Amino acid sequence: MKNIGVQQGQESAFPRQEYEARQARARQNLVEAGIDALVVTGPENIFYLTGQQTPGYYTFQALVLPAEGDPVFVIRQLEYFNFIANTFISDAEVYQDGDEPVGFLVALIEKRGLASKRVAIDKRGWFLPIAVYETLQARLGTIHDGAGVIEKLRAIKSPLEVEKLEKAAGYVDAGMKAGLATVRAGATENDLVASMMQAAIAAGSEYMGMEPLVSSGPRTGVPHGTWRRRKIEDGDPAFLEMAACHDRYHAALMRSAWVGKPPREAIDMMKTCQEALQVALDAIRPGVACEVPHIACQKVIDAAGYTDNFRKRLGYSVGISFAPDWGEGAILSLNAGVKTELQPGMTFHLPPALRIYGRFTVGVSETIVVTETGYRALGTIGRELLEI
Repeated sequence: MKNIGVQQGQESAFPRQEYEARQARARQNLVEAGIDALVVTGPENIFYLTGQQTPGYYTFQALVLPAEGDPVFVIRQLEYFNFIANTFISDAEVYQDGDEPVGFLVALIEKRGLASKRVAIDKRGWFLPIAVYETLQARLGTIHDGAGVIEKLRAIKSPLEVEKLEKAAGYVDAGMKAGLATVRAGATENDLVASMMQAAIAAGSEYMGMEPLVSSGPRTGVPHGTWRRRKIEDGDPAFLEMAACHDRYHAALMRSAWVGKPPREAIDMMKTCQEALQVALDAIRPGVACEVPHIACQKVIDAAGYTDNFRKRLGYSVGISFAPDWGEGAILSLNAGVKTELQPGMTFHLPPALRIYGRFTVGVSETIVVTETGYRALGTIGRELLEI
């Protein structure tokens, strides 16, 4: 296709050299895994390797990354110039609406002489429909599993990636400050979210991988509740959690508020959350297993008698995200049994929360980067239970 008026890479999140280095590391992983070519369908992995980003990833797109040679894209015609603007890759097989895109992918694999080689795909990928996999298997034979090949590269962020997260954390701070300032009797949950989104976007955020989690009153006692027009009353808790995004890199934050004097039970639970978070943070340093900060957090919660109120992992890695998530929880978790060692450049969101189901939730969080000696929190907002 003719490229008229769109400059190659004009909207790329990173310089060409960053992607070339990532692709080189990915090829090394392919060789070590005995894979000749990897078909990448996840939008996060595609973005990591090439810079391609579009909200139109609901249509079929695939990157073919050979162990030797340049990558090539299969992409919908409507997304072609978006692809040119965001990447430094000019090689693409473009399909039209009405075409069968998997046929384009198979033809590309055959044309590149890869059909008889070891071709892999991420079998855990969210954006790999069963029908696509079955078609590839029918046309190419055995399809190998490339799950984790790219993800293990994404676990440790480069300095350029950490800069993106720092900017996203600044947007989160703006959104959370605005949301907390809106909490009052008579305001609605929608008022809170409107303030949060307006402030975060005005500060610089792009569209987020997941909506804010904001609720009030007894609704806070239901995990992952979202705003539903409820009006806040005197004596109500308010629970606010959100992420913001810079060049698809997400930072997140959780805070709690109460209209009026919180009950003793809520004060004690919030104190436990604060202590558990700090103890977990203090356990973070290079060489420590991912489970160690979780276990430290769990001990504080257990000692306070809230074991039944905390049935989840402490945290998860954050970085590149598209909907439906703002985290990279499939890459790394801070959880019991996870023996992967922490390394400088890993980034996590740690949101310890305690809830009495159907009554209230309190919680506090930080997005952090692992440093050479410990951790660095990217947010600046105080962790107290805000009393309105």
